[in-house]
Amino acid sequence: MASSWRRVAVPLGFALLSVAVAIVVQTHGMPPLLPSALGVCSLVGMAFLWRDIGSKLKGERRTWSGLLGQYVAVKAVGWLGRRQRRKLEDDTLNVKRVQEETLLKRLRKNTDTSYGREFDFSSIKDSTSFRARHPITTYEHYRERIRRIAAGEEKVIIAEKPLILAMTSGTSGSSAMLLSTKDTNTEFFLQGVTVCLDAMRQAFPATDSLQRTTKFFYTPTFRQSEAGITIGPNSSTPASSRHMLNLYTTPAPAFEVPSEKDTLYLHLLFALKDQSVGTLESNFASTVFYAFTALQDRWHELVEDIERGTVSSALALEPKVRTRLEALMKPDPERAAQLRVNFQDGFRGIAKRLWPHLHLVLAVDSGSNQIYGEMLRESYCQGVPFYSPFYAATEGLIGVNLWPQEPNRRYLLCPRSMFCEFLPESSLEEEVPHTLLMEEVKEGQSYELVVTNASGLFRYRMGDIVKVVGFHNQCPMVEFQYRRGQMLNVRGEKVSEALFLNTLKKAVTQWPGSQLVDYCCAESGIMGDSIGGSDPHYQVFVELKGVRNLTEEQRYKLDVCLQQDSAVYRSFRIKGSIGPMRVQLVAEGAFKELRKQMMDFSNTSPNTFKMHRVLRRKEFADFLLGKTVS
Repeated sequence: MASSWRRVAVPLGFALLSVAVAIVVQTHGMPPLLPSALGVCSLVGMAFLWRDIGSKLKGERRTWSGLLGQYVAVKAVGWLGRRQRRKLEDDTLNVKRVQEETLLKRLRKNTDTSYGREFDFSSIKDSTSFRARHPITTYEHYRERIRRIAAGEEKVIIAEKPLILAMTSGTSGSSAMLLSTKDTNTEFFLQGVTVCLDAMRQAFPATDSLQRTTKFFYTPTFRQSEAGITIGPNSSTPASSRHMLNLYTTPAPAFEVPSEKDTLYLHLLFALKDQSVGTLESNFASTVFYAFTALQDRWHELVEDIERGTVSSALALEPKVRTRLEALMKPDPERAAQLRVNFQDGFRGIAKRLWPHLHLVLAVDSGSNQIYGEMLRESYCQGVPFYSPFYAATEGLIGVNLWPQEPNRRYLLCPRSMFCEFLPESSLEEEVPHTLLMEEVKEGQSYELVVTNASGLFRYRMGDIVKVVGFHNQCPMVEFQYRRGQMLNVRGEKVSEALFLNTLKKAVTQWPGSQLVDYCCAESGIMGDSIGGSDPHYQVFVELKGVRNLTEEQRYKLDVCLQQDSAVYRSFRIKGSIGPMRVQLVAEGAFKELRKQMMDFSNTSPNTFKMHRVLRRKEFADFLLGKTVS
């Protein structure tokens, strides 16, 4: 611990001393007896600082001010991360006390609201009285109240004005509008970001460098409520990260481009210019995957731009934005030739060839993003480690992954972020279900999360089903299982996303030469006349590489595999009350087009979009039906 503190304090101390000397001299003149000593200290400090900075570079040409800014930011966040990690470790030793403190803090802050008076928050002294007095809630409980807040009414649910009216991704239904507050953002940064960066640097020491990161994120479309409150996603955006843009390869003017497609091209262009990129980052692995598919489609154009020092005329850019971007480009035929050779050698393992000093892909690759993480590891990013840092949602930070190198993504619940309750999986359909607390859950059991957060949700059913896979001290570690609304259920069989994906992967191994690119399902009930009459069944849409057709026998393998994996599904199939699955092969790029349709429909940002594995809208299922090639 002492040595890690010295690694931060010594270089920063020398840097601050050097600055202090300069200020003293400028303000008061040089003290008569100390010029030599201070001069030596200043020179030694600057030399020590420069040596430490130099040791973290990988041949980049960077300005001194840019390097120093990044260096100080990295050191400061590193110190915060170690401090927050120690605090988290202490909290896991007594989760009952910490959870009680977290709950009472939320209630006290919102006592003087109409909601706080309605449920008499002022008289609640502990979690027992809170759970007795306040019902378990769903979004419908808040819809009208949030509408009033959007219209300008104050102190309805929370004491402060929300920073943003945050739109959910709508994975398991319609997009919902939730509140986001300063506390939500602060907790996410302190308890989430800094802790995960500390875990990352411990697991992957090479990431403790001054290499730039390529972060695939986009400027979302925001709108205003009647009262002028911003409506949109509450995830990381270029605007919210404006003070950190110098850490990324993509220059600021690129984020003024409204088109996701054109912004992605610019992400790729400036990433390819810098062969010393250290990390590829995005909220979700799907975004990184789609970036590489775009790279594979457009590499000729990108290499030409680097060779000539231009920005493609195919991009729809405002003249001022184009001028600023082109000012950052210089002809680099040497780098272009290097890139051309790498691309011509194929795309398996391309990331490590393009960026030899690439240390990490930082993106969530669990849940609905598991398939994209697996494809990246097997193809484009072969040989590059992945770190899935958070378990978070629009509702706030839920857990952190302190074990970056472990393949099974497990997240330690953050006991100071939300007050958590747990509905046993067997009780999900009960009218008045009984919840368990953090200290009462059992390893190996699955639960729906019920949260009380910092932004006006109280005993709120999130719809996320998690499995407790162990404990860190007294605190549960969980694996995400599925969303309740993403369950296949035509006769009460309840096939979860996780179960179906594992079954599908097993079936794909029995389809010689095929590789799974993407998939989703629809229950036959939503298809109507599109498929004709038959027993209830699943329509399964798959995009595959390597094959253009499947035999009926191969398609039936999927149904057989699910019968093997789900005894309940098998019993319904034997009785004939569920018909056999229908497997539809869709054209290449169909899911890319579906993704755009879904985002346009729900006004979801690319930063927060998650593919719907069970389609609930007929028009989306019909779209894929129209893309069927076999």
